[in-house]
Amino acid sequence: MFAKKSVRDIDVKGKKVLVRVDFNVPIKEGVVQDDTRVRAALPTINYLLEKGAAVILCSHLGRPKGTPDPKYTMKPVAEYLGKLMGKPVAFAEDCVGEPAEKAAATLKPGDVLVLENTRYHAGEEKNDLDLAKQMASLADVYVNDAFGSAHRAHSSTEGVARFLPAVAGFLMEKEIEYLGQAIDDPKRPFVAILGGAKVSDKIGVIKNLLAKADAILIGGGMANTFFKAQGYPIGDSLVEDEVLDLARELIAQGGTKLRLPVDAVIAEKMEEGVETKVVPVGPTPDGWRILDVGPQTIEAYGKVIAGAATVVWNGPMGVFEVPTFAKGTFEVAKALAASKCVSIVGGGDSASAIQKSGLADKITHISTGGGASLEMLEGIALPGVAALQDK
Repeated sequence: MFAKKSVRDIDVKGKKVLVRVDFNVPIKEGVVQDDTRVRAALPTINYLLEKGAAVILCSHLGRPKGTPDPKYTMKPVAEYLGKLMGKPVAFAEDCVGEPAEKAAATLKPGDVLVLENTRYHAGEEKNDLDLAKQMASLADVYVNDAFGSAHRAHSSTEGVARFLPAVAGFLMEKEIEYLGQAIDDPKRPFVAILGGAKVSDKIGVIKNLLAKADAILIGGGMANTFFKAQGYPIGDSLVEDEVLDLARELIAQGGTKLRLPVDAVIAEKMEEGVETKVVPVGPTPDGWRILDVGPQTIEAYGKVIAGAATVVWNGPMGVFEVPTFAKGTFEVAKALAASKCVSIVGGGDSASAIQKSGLADKITHISTGGGASLEMLEGIALPGVAALQDK
């Protein structure tokens, strides 16, 4: 149950509303390449406009290192949003100071303004409260709809909430409800699928989920560290030697809950069209590296997914950017799409794998935030959510 106030719980008529959105989208030569995040913010923006508010949008874009950099301007995103909404969207050349204040002062109910990149200011990532106060001075109410940035305590995500009544947008609410439900009160069997390159990124997640999930299926480069921890030679495969002891602990703690691949696709190079072999998990020959899970693993994992009631997936099963090693990831996506379970995919690579597989519409919820969804799975409170008003 979502315990924070949302836009539904406040009156915004005639008010200026500062909305933190996640418009950190890929831009090439001034053109938005993927508008998933922009579209995800539309329900909140349109609702506020319908209720008689003027909407001021702020976001970061890329990593401009705390100083203006034309490569990371929000201007193309503002123009794109205008096209999507079929109405003029104003743009301010800064997120605070005179350009922002002037632009905000002229807003009437129904108007939309996009502020320049919040990370043009070094204070943003330090959660500088002066910067937050200046942003807050532009509006009467603050709405955080940027789940993808909710795990960061920045001026525009956490700081601003100290100076204005602060509530969640629809996207934020939906994200927290799905992920929160999965962790706190899942329909069982509850299965977690964890992949990606590094165990170190997911130690906290594995520990938290071992107490909550009925099974955890491991894939991706992180599986190699578990193999080595069990004493299998892994050839030239990616491995994190510094966490081998932790991996052994997790294996001991996990018992039958923690499932590792039983076979693997190996090759000498991580390139398209190279010779590959499928081998049972055991000694991988020198010069070869494990790059995907094998067919027996896919089949075994598929059975577990088919019998699950809730599945959370975070991280690919292999080097899915190279088609030769994408099969494991896409087969997991297919199994998830075919299952009757509540399926939740945590942002980042798993989300792009689902989009590539063309099965996105068969998934219950695809998260817009990789880092934020991981921290939720780890059981960490997100600063951008904690700062909002309680119901």
